[in-house]
Amino acid sequence: MSRIGRGAFIVFIVLRYGLDELVLSSFQKPWIRLLARILSVGRDLRSPRAVRLREALERLGPIFVKFGQVLSTRRDLLPLDIAEELAKLQDRVPPFASDIAVATIERAFRKPVDDIFESFERQPVASASIAQVHFATLRSKSGALREVAVKVLRPGMLPVIQKDLSLMRMMAGWVENLSADGKRLKPREVVAEFDKYLNDELDLVREASNAAQLRRNMQGLDLVLIPEMIWDFCQPEVIVMERMHGVPISQVDRLREAGVDIPKLARDGVTLFFTQVFRDGFFHADMHPGNIQVSLAPETFGRYISLDFGIVGTLTEYDKEYLAQNFTAFFRRDYKRVAELHIESGWVPADTRVDELESAIRAVCEPYFDRPLKEISLGMVLMRLFQTSRRFQVEIQPQLVLLQKTLLNIEGLGRQLDPELDLWSTAKPFLEKWMLDQIGPKKLLEQLKDQAPHYAKLLPQLPRLLHEYLKQPQPSEHRQIAQLLAEQRRTNNRLQILLYVGIGFVLSLLALQVWSHMQLY
Repeated sequence: MSRIGRGAFIVFIVLRYGLDELVLSSFQKPWIRLLARILSVGRDLRSPRAVRLREALERLGPIFVKFGQVLSTRRDLLPLDIAEELAKLQDRVPPFASDIAVATIERAFRKPVDDIFESFERQPVASASIAQVHFATLRSKSGALREVAVKVLRPGMLPVIQKDLSLMRMMAGWVENLSADGKRLKPREVVAEFDKYLNDELDLVREASNAAQLRRNMQGLDLVLIPEMIWDFCQPEVIVMERMHGVPISQVDRLREAGVDIPKLARDGVTLFFTQVFRDGFFHADMHPGNIQVSLAPETFGRYISLDFGIVGTLTEYDKEYLAQNFTAFFRRDYKRVAELHIESGWVPADTRVDELESAIRAVCEPYFDRPLKEISLGMVLMRLFQTSRRFQVEIQPQLVLLQKTLLNIEGLGRQLDPELDLWSTAKPFLEKWMLDQIGPKKLLEQLKDQAPHYAKLLPQLPRLLHEYLKQPQPSEHRQIAQLLAEQRRTNNRLQILLYVGIGFVLSLLALQVWSHMQLY
């Protein structure tokens, strides 16, 4: 009954804001256009279509708001008026009452808000689908005042999200059972993945820990600033963090006037994305313009500022290696290797012909090489790849859904910053270096260092293992002398080989220990 009620509400909102007319009007068949006119009778549809779409998504709740946020970055696929209006969903979702925010803070810390902060701005500075942010000042243990940002969870989120997810699970079941492509698309697993990340967003302590991990990963890169979390004031409903000062990345003209090198900023964004994905396997997966700023402070001029870490993506070593090999093969136009990788990974049936898959992938990707970003669309490439995957029965990998979403976000940002950006040539050197690091001597040394504690435990057992290996039954008196001599020679040879291995093993451990001390000092 709950799902039926929510479904009825969605239909009501669609009709109330005239979204049916928005969809049906694009069809040319007379009976469809007539249906659109009939449904619009008696409704006030004087507001622009983009405004009605944004307001409807806001009324439908956080899942639909997030959908609008993703759409807002695809200005190449949407009419300009709709893209501009949906961009307001990134940080201008209507806020909830400040009294509710204050009550949530006081409940979380069990103190009046004036006892927690030296000052607290009751007017929120930003409001999104999941939470809103207030600026405040906090007195540190040393007595100094510190500017902070206080993020407060929007009340009543969990019931609404659970209703929407329940509907999505039901629809995923229908797709899986009724559609010929249903099982291949794995809709239930995709919804389960979405469920996981949405519920993670509802625990702000998890978001704080995500930010801390990204901050550690990005140290030394000098491309991005991530706010420090103040752990004494982090609870599931409220987190307090360092206040960041920057200009929203969507304000390109203001950044250009301030002297920011916009093409370099676009290239740095590509480097950041590939570093987080392939080096760390831990990436910011909600990189719409509302969550990205640029610092104009002299000491950090031109660096990115990342905000909102409720959704992060993770990749296993196998996922990273597979993706890196695919990207590298794409950049080298080695379509045969791409086809082989799909077969080796089990993403396509084992009996798939390599030459046919290679030809299909070439037809999708070849027209887009050597073009600036303004002349290509990753969204279109992904759509054509999807059509190809349908033909070859490629299984969709749910763990890569967030990566695909983030890649589209990156393309949207890059298109706003520098339409002349050559995405392929910017990313290719990074990936080739990463692949070399994965298979070169540096990687081997790192693996030996990681295994050094295990080897150290085995070292004291080496004499006993050698003794047991060399211990052999005595030959019978009826055996020939030649057999005895041959056995002795074999034993001596084994002993020499094992002694050399043992000596090499000990020397390797000593070298690793020396190298570790050198790294510390």
